[in-house]
Amino acid sequence: MSYKTILVAEESGIRTITLNRPERRNAMTPKMQEELLAALEEAATGSCRVVVFAGAGAAFCAGLDLSSLQEMNDKPVNEHTEDAERVARLFRMMYELPKPTIASVHGAAIAGGAGLATICDFTLAVHGAKFGYTEVKIGFVPALVAAFLTLQIGDKRARDLLLSGRLFSAEEAHRLGLVNEVVVHPEELHARTYELARCLKSNSPESMASTKRLLAAQNKAWLDTAIAHALAAHAQIRTTYDFREGIASFLEKRKPVWGK
Repeated sequence: MSYKTILVAEESGIRTITLNRPERRNAMTPKMQEELLAALEEAATGSCRVVVFAGAGAAFCAGLDLSSLQEMNDKPVNEHTEDAERVARLFRMMYELPKPTIASVHGAAIAGGAGLATICDFTLAVHGAKFGYTEVKIGFVPALVAAFLTLQIGDKRARDLLLSGRLFSAEEAHRLGLVNEVVVHPEELHARTYELARCLKSNSPESMASTKRLLAAQNKAWLDTAIAHALAAHAQIRTTYDFREGIASFLEKRKPVWGK
């Protein structure tokens, strides 16, 4: 398949999916989300043994593209729901992929970009990488990432990150359990990522797939319910004044004036 917003390469059983909109800090668009889904479907049924996610340029992924934000204000409710359902499919497919996944993170991984990075089985990040679930700062609800985040780090810590919307370091992400390893020297990230990928590739592919199916099955009921609530929250918030004001103020580079 030919891709426009991502690069896909495969060598020696390792498939690398690179977000490739460096001029936009790899911010996601519906097109990129569709291409990621297609690339993951190929990985699930193909011969690769490990999948690596990376970002081109200065960031891993800055979240949703600003142009997509602008378009949201004019969308009917059913299209908002379709947007959320597509992201839900992407996150769920990443989580349940029968092959191990590694996120190789440099620069920023923000909002949905933080979701992409931390849903992977392994997350490696350079010293200086920044994470954040910043949706509340622009009138969004971090609904879909909340399901996976709570599963990973627990309710209290998830509330801290989701309600504050603050940025946090790779080191804090490591302490929280969202990052497996912090690579001190950025130039070593690539080598360490593929060292881990080769290590995983040496394991039994059927055993790893069975283990991932087991873990997914154990969490299925939780995720089914959490994602259903997330989709409802997405639909509701996108009808509000705060959502429209959050987008407008962000694009106009001013402080928002929230409703009461």
